Amino acid sequence: MKATEAKLIEFLKKSPQFVIPIYQRTYSWTEKECRQLWDDIVRTGRDDKLVAHFVGSIVYVEKGLSNLTTQEPLLVIDGQQRLTTLTLLLAALAKALEKPDEGNREPVDGFSPRKLRNYYLLNPEEEGERHYKLILSQTDKSSLIAILDNVEQPKAPSLRVTANFALFEELIASNQGDLVTVCKGIAKLVVVDIALNRDQDNPQLIFESMNSTGRELSQADLIRNFVLMGLEPKLQTRLYEQYWRPMELDFGQEAYGTHFDAFMRHYLTVKTGEIPRLDGIYDAFKQHSRSAAVAQLGVEELVKDVRHFAHYFCAMALGVEQDAELKLAFHDLREPKVDVAYPFLLELYHDYSSGMLPKLDFVTIVRMIEAYVFRRAICTIPTNSMNKTFSTFTKAIKKDQYLESIQAHFLLLPSYRRFPNDDEFRRDLQTRDLYNFRSRSYWLRRMENHGRKERVVVDEYTIEHIMPQNENLSAAWKADLGVDWERVQQTWLHTLGNLTLTGYNSEYSDRLFKEKRDMDGGFKISPLKLNAGLGQLDTWNEHAIVTRAGKLAESALGVWQSPKLSEAALLPYKRSVAVSTGYTIADHPHLLSPAMSGLFEAFRKQVLALNPCVTEEFLKLYVAYKAETNFVDVIPQAKRLRLSINMDFAEINDPKGICRDVANQGRWGNGDVDVTLSTLDELPYVLGLVRQAFEKQMGADE
Repeated sequence: MKATEAKLIEFLKKSPQFVIPIYQRTYSWTEKECRQLWDDIVRTGRDDKLVAHFVGSIVYVEKGLSNLTTQEPLLVIDGQQRLTTLTLLLAALAKALEKPDEGNREPVDGFSPRKLRNYYLLNPEEEGERHYKLILSQTDKSSLIAILDNVEQPKAPSLRVTANFALFEELIASNQGDLVTVCKGIAKLVVVDIALNRDQDNPQLIFESMNSTGRELSQADLIRNFVLMGLEPKLQTRLYEQYWRPMELDFGQEAYGTHFDAFMRHYLTVKTGEIPRLDGIYDAFKQHSRSAAVAQLGVEELVKDVRHFAHYFCAMALGVEQDAELKLAFHDLREPKVDVAYPFLLELYHDYSSGMLPKLDFVTIVRMIEAYVFRRAICTIPTNSMNKTFSTFTKAIKKDQYLESIQAHFLLLPSYRRFPNDDEFRRDLQTRDLYNFRSRSYWLRRMENHGRKERVVVDEYTIEHIMPQNENLSAAWKADLGVDWERVQQTWLHTLGNLTLTGYNSEYSDRLFKEKRDMDGGFKISPLKLNAGLGQLDTWNEHAIVTRAGKLAESALGVWQSPKLSEAALLPYKRSVAVSTGYTIADHPHLLSPAMSGLFEAFRKQVLALNPCVTEEFLKLYVAYKAETNFVDVIPQAKRLRLSINMDFAEINDPKGICRDVANQGRWGNGDVDVTLSTLDELPYVLGLVRQAFEKQMGADE
């Protein structure tokens, strides 16, 4: 490696050509970074005491072997964002100086339009791609060339390249009176010129270390570079063009930056059964790619597999599914934001794509997932366990009984992960505040359009409170609602029975029910299913609200359906019920002693109160507390309770340092974390340690 300090424009001038390799991320600087660079240039140009402004490093390696007669392009390993941004700025400056009313100006020596182009932007005597000092990759390339050639942009231009060029045009136009300052500032920009030796330096390792600063690379950027950077150039190009580039096109320019990391996290969850941390996706991918099975298949099979699963993800998450029935099901699933289900859905889509899962069953399962998530939201069941629920769901699938095994697994999920049954859902749907519900447009659209072939665009309507929200109800409204009108309004205002859709919200205002019913556009002639039956009512009161809520809730059972299996069909999927151990508290005399009984009773009461799903089981040597499995075990002793907390020692958050690591020691209980409880004063802190293990098992830490 050879590193030297250099003026950026001189560095550009002496270099034959910079090429951004295909494995590099696309140009990604936003207006924020461009304005920061502009402000630095102007500030530096105005201050004669400042002789330089450092903007970072340019790391490159020669594409091939140069000699005295030919100079090969330089492949940029790090610094493409700065190079591209300065190129856009210089191109905008050259264009501004070429305007007829400006003449052939040269605010500072070396900054005439001709010199700007021929020194820093173009190789005037070369043809084809060698004509340009900087060659970007894919979409960015054609957009930058169009700017440099002053021609129309391609059909699908690079959003960042075109937007930032327009920004610099605007900034230069607003600064026409002081272009000397701009030119002087550009001339003071300094970089570290780092040339790599192809035979001695590892571009991938250098790339990772150099990108610890600046605009942070996404996990997707790091993964793409890791996969492609070290390959022989022809293979690198083929894999990129055949697999990676189609993925980028499927996602689109904006979605690739915002969704690819999430997709890769879901992909790795499918492949490894573990959910990577958001900041650990790249590391998890490297570990996966180096596993024996994946490494044996080779890099092409890995890239091909990622490409297939990316196609599935885009179909589901970005709305590009071609089958109309699946497309609608995926759309309905996206609105409640069921991102945690994507690992499970990716495997389903893979089996659907390979012909193992029939389309009708796939649609049924997608609808089941939607119903599971929506019913839980209505029944206010915490969502913190769903990551783990879906990441492990595929283990329950019997692929020779695909649909049935999924239905059975949903029906057998334990309490905090349960699929709310019809009675629970029906009850809570009628009383829940649905007006302030996060997805109110979603549930209204789904109920209105269920069973319709001609779908209603719910966004064209507004939500209507049949009984008005106004606290100052008219005397006539109070009379309709009865003497207890305040309670009725407070109880039922935002609930299912009192809410509907209308295109006449402003006309309805706080009118009486009969006026809303009979007016032009009123309930009596409304074409909406949600308004069915309102035209036949004479008054609107608590009884009418409750009756309508009951009917709508019954209808909702068909929209968000629960799985249905007979007992006989469900029986093979049930785990055998554990036989009673036969032990009781009487088998642990220490727990009944005056010294320990009060402490144990206080401990067990608070642990059992963590969640209704927590159970207590007395065993021969200890007492186990379980959700799906043990999360803490109590080993009774004469003067203290010894607790075995079921977590890795490295995971426990123990500011007081009272826990011991017993992972490699003989012990009773199931955990690697050992802690003692001797007094009631210690109980709140110790319970906080126990809660960590419980929440980990529930999935709250994912």
